[in-house]
Amino acid sequence: MLSSKQLNIGPAHDDEEIAAFYEEQFNLPRSQEHRGRKPKNLEQKREKIRSEVADLADDAGLSAGFNITYKPTRFEAEWLLTSLSHFFEQDLIVDVTARVQGGKEANVYRCQAHHSLGTALVAAKVYRPRKFRNLRNDAMYREGRQILTEENGKPADPRDDRIVRAIGKKSAFGVQVQHTSWLMYEFKTLETLYRLGAAVPDPISAAENAILMGYVGDEYLAAPTLQETTLSPREAKPLFDEAMRNVELMMAQGIIHGDLSAYNILYWEGKITLIDFPQVTQAQTNRNAFKILRRDIQRLCDYFAGYGIRADAQALAEEFWQGYAAPDPDDLAADLSVMEAQRAEREEQ
Repeated sequence: MLSSKQLNIGPAHDDEEIAAFYEEQFNLPRSQEHRGRKPKNLEQKREKIRSEVADLADDAGLSAGFNITYKPTRFEAEWLLTSLSHFFEQDLIVDVTARVQGGKEANVYRCQAHHSLGTALVAAKVYRPRKFRNLRNDAMYREGRQILTEENGKPADPRDDRIVRAIGKKSAFGVQVQHTSWLMYEFKTLETLYRLGAAVPDPISAAENAILMGYVGDEYLAAPTLQETTLSPREAKPLFDEAMRNVELMMAQGIIHGDLSAYNILYWEGKITLIDFPQVTQAQTNRNAFKILRRDIQRLCDYFAGYGIRADAQALAEEFWQGYAAPDPDDLAADLSVMEAQRAEREEQ
C-alpha cells in the first residue's frame, strides 16, 4: 500500500479526484476488489481510495514504453510519460533523471537531452492533470487574453461558436481548451522574451501538456530560487537592477508576469532566471493590470529590502506604467474626436 507521502496527496476529496481522473482518462472501472468494502471512518475511506488509485494507475500501463532513470510515484507515472512522449518521439530528450520542482500547477523534471540539441540537460515542465491543478483566481489574469491553440500558439477564431459555447458551459472540451491556452501563453511568452535577451529559460518545444526548456543548474543540483538563497552583500543591488530590467522589458512588450516574486526567480552562479509565466497579463486589455504590476514589483522590493536595497515600489510601478502602458493623450483626443463626430452624425439623422 502506498503511503500518503508517496502518493503526494492530501484531503480525501483530492484522492477522489485522482481516482476519478484515471477512470475518465483511461476508461477504467473501479477495482472490484475494493468495491465491496465499505469504509467505517474517514481514514479508512482515504486508504480505500489510495488503493483504488494505485490499482487504476497499474491498469493504465505506467511504463508507456519508455525506460527512464527517474522513478515516479504510481499515480504520477502515466501522466508524466504521456506528457513527455512527444519529446521522446521528436528526439529531443532521451531520459528523465529527476524531479527538481513540484507545485500545485506543474512539476519540473531534469532530462537528458538528445545530442542534437547541443546541450547535456534540459528541463521539462509538466502541467498536472486539470483535476489536480489549483489555478485560483485565474480569471483575473485571463481578462483581455485571446484563447491560444496548440497549433503554434495561434489564437483561436473568436467566431468559433463551438469553443465559445464549450468555455461558457465549462464542458470537458472547454476546460481543455483553456488548459492548452494557459500552457501556450507561457511558451509564447518565453519565446518572445528569450529572443529579446530577457533572463528566462530557452524555450525548446511545447506539447499538449508540457513545455521543454533550457535547464538551470548542473547534473546534481537544480538552481534554487532566490527565496532559498542567501546573497552576498555585493550581489543584491546588481540582481535587483537585473530583475527590474526584466520587468521593464516585459512592460515594453505590453505584458506583466503576474506572479513575480523571489519564489519564481532562480539563482545560479551569480545570475537570475525568471520562470513561471502561464498567468502573464496583458497590460493594455486587463483592468487589473496596474494592480498586478504593482504587486509584482512590491514583492521584489520587499525581498531585496532584506539586503538593504531601498526602492519605492509604487513609484517604480507608476514609472513603468506611464512609460509603456498608460494611454497616449493624443490617442485619447483622437478617440474623443471620432466619438464626437459619430454623435453629431446620429443627431443629424
